[in-house]
Amino acid sequence: MSVEKTGNTAVHARVYGRVQGVGFRFFVQAQARRLGVRGWVRNEYDGSVEVACEGPADSVKRFTERLRKGPAGARVDHVALSTVPVQGFYRGFTIEP
Repeated sequence: MSVEKTGNTAVHARVYGRVQGVGFRFFVQAQARRLGVRGWVRNEYDGSVEVACEGPADSVKRFTERLRKGPAGARVDHVALSTVPVQGFYRGFTIEP
């Protein structure tokens, strides 16, 4: 994970497994808000869940660890993570259509 001078980092994630229809997006949003991470989450047509987030490096690290577990009822098989440039324009954490 790359950290900018501000102490913030940004990550793009794709979560695979049984992650749709089990409250995964709401879980992700709740975890992000709890940790002070900004960005969005959405379901993808292939059954995965896509996440874009940024925030303090330690918070983003904890957040991505929680993506690997998911809520009760979910089964996370794989999380593909990539570090991306911090955009700085997210104001909260939203569930996208």
